[in-house]
Amino acid sequence: MTGRATKLIRARPRDAAERWVDTGRDDAIAPSKAETYTARLTIDITPALRGRIKVAAFERGITVADMLRTLLDERFGGPSDDPGQTAS
Repeated sequence: MTGRATKLIRARPRDAAERWVDTGRDDAIAPSKAETYTARLTIDITPALRGRIKVAAFERGITVADMLRTLLDERFGGPSDDPGQTAS
């Protein structure tokens, strides 16, 4: 040995807030199946169109993602109309 003291590193106890962050949700509010299984969609648009979309979302007081999800849902139907999902 080199004479150096070996330090034991102990993990500190995790509190409820840290467990909540790690799980990503509150146990009292379980996510729906649609929220659990999502897919990312990437499209190329012009900077001008992007600007118009951002302004429209800002004027409505919502995020661009929420606005586009609503528009796509209105145009293509909700989860119950999805032909890729099986009936439960």
